[in-house]
Amino acid sequence: MEKLPNSSHCFVCGLDNDHGLKLTFYQDEDGSVVVDYTVPDYYQGYPGVVHGGIITTLMDEVIGRVLMTGDTNRFMATAKLTTRYRKPVPTEKPIRIVGRIVDDRGRVAEARAEIIGPDGEVLAEAKGLMVALSEEALQAIDAEALGWQVYPDEEEDA
Repeated sequence: MEKLPNSSHCFVCGLDNDHGLKLTFYQDEDGSVVVDYTVPDYYQGYPGVVHGGIITTLMDEVIGRVLMTGDTNRFMATAKLTTRYRKPVPTEKPIRIVGRIVDDRGRVAEARAEIIGPDGEVLAEAKGLMVALSEEALQAIDAEALGWQVYPDEEEDA
């Protein structure tokens, strides 16, 4: 799998954000985006269960990332996001978040995401409608200031 970029301070992928999720994204051979993650207890709603807002945040980010495959500077904004909570997503247990493109028309695209539990069961799913940022907004993005790059995995540092 190919590792995708992270930023410095984003709540979801910012490696320097002390309060963030610090997700790491990989593109699979089939074009999907995959994240393996264990949600810490401090993101719980009910004891041992991930807060619904965090569940939606995880899937929203994966939906945006799958649309960046092939162009990691293709920034899009969420226009509509529908989340379906099937079963509680556990904290402190490994989950997998997978994003796939449904329809890509260039400026507007749709993608979906699933959270898969430790037993392989789909726990939550979302479908998002994404819209490309305006040319003006894209020109205002300073990728270097964002820290937007592929960071080596910790194992690679050793």
